[in-house]
Amino acid sequence: MPKISKKGELMPPSPIRKLVPFATEAKKRGVKVIHLNIGQPDIETPHVVRDAIKNFDYKVLSYLNSEGSEKYRLKLVDYYKSVGADIAASEIIETTGGSEALLFGFMSVMDPDDEIIIPEPFYANYNGFATAGNIKVVPITSSIETGFALPSIDEFEKKITAKTKAILICNPNNPTGYLYSKEELNLLKEIVLKHDLFLFADEVYREFVYDGKTHTSILAMPELANHAIVVDSISKRYSACGARLGALITKNKDVLSTVLKFAQARLSSPTYSEVAAEAALETPASYFEAVNKEYISRRNLLVDLLNKIEGVLCPLPGGAFYAMAQLPVKDTDHFCQWMLEKFSYNGSTVMMAPAAGFYATEGLGKNEVRIAYVLELSEIREATECLKNGLEAYKKEQLTMNN
Repeated sequence: MPKISKKGELMPPSPIRKLVPFATEAKKRGVKVIHLNIGQPDIETPHVVRDAIKNFDYKVLSYLNSEGSEKYRLKLVDYYKSVGADIAASEIIETTGGSEALLFGFMSVMDPDDEIIIPEPFYANYNGFATAGNIKVVPITSSIETGFALPSIDEFEKKITAKTKAILICNPNNPTGYLYSKEELNLLKEIVLKHDLFLFADEVYREFVYDGKTHTSILAMPELANHAIVVDSISKRYSACGARLGALITKNKDVLSTVLKFAQARLSSPTYSEVAAEAALETPASYFEAVNKEYISRRNLLVDLLNKIEGVLCPLPGGAFYAMAQLPVKDTDHFCQWMLEKFSYNGSTVMMAPAAGFYATEGLGKNEVRIAYVLELSEIREATECLKNGLEAYKKEQLTMNN
């Protein structure tokens, strides 16, 4: 039988989706599965988006330009001005989701065996994109005890080698919900300029910032003009994950011309998605105000209930809609699968994302899970009660097995 590639063997499975078969079987048994594993909001996609798709009148569904239509990118210029970034339409390349922006960005600035430094835990697919490009991820570990704050610059300095080409952050962070401060970004700016590196920032959650804090885009830092590469997407901002429409933004002309070649190779992003994205820019501010208010309520309830469970530690996230929780178990991969295979409480069980897959350092995150608070308050209450009882039942089962 022909064999698959070594790259295919190395490609990591998604910690977010790998338990789906067990959830499917649980549902077949009649168990209600409460999905806290994936960042799929239950918030309605704005009416302006849905109406634009519904009313899109065409006779031929044609290709877009590889970089996206100028009309849409000019509208994006106004959007980025609203978040403090002075960007030209020519400095934006439309992509099929933020994932493609990351992949094109990686391939454009890094060669095989080059290194990218990423604070961990990090969005698990960064590992996949790096594997696709034969790029080495060099992790710097942040701690749940500090709420996953940026590690010290000394730690970054220790990791930099002749192979280092870039640093990547997600701000606000997936999976931790941590919001990097302007002071932390200035520290990163200093090290990027000192070592002549690229700084990638995945800013897809920039609209979701809480407790009176503000988000700072690296696009608003003029000293980084030739170093900053921003990844963006409409998926989370407008609760339009299925549209798969994103963007790569940079002032570096060499990066832009190189990314465009990758974009041309895949022809264009979906026309329907751009129709949705262009309409999304007309979403009123009241939409985000209501959404943020809802997420704050969900976050506060989730973190409060989790920290009341014996042995659980969950820092308060400053943004996005994720929380990382430390559980009183040795292996959350096993526990999360057990919850789906063997446990239910009042006919329900909970699906979470085991956190080991969000780390590049072997052995870390084994007692942590990522939880997405993308469901309404009643579901969060039901889920945390189910988790509490599940932890108790799991502990008893493990004690029985070990005796």
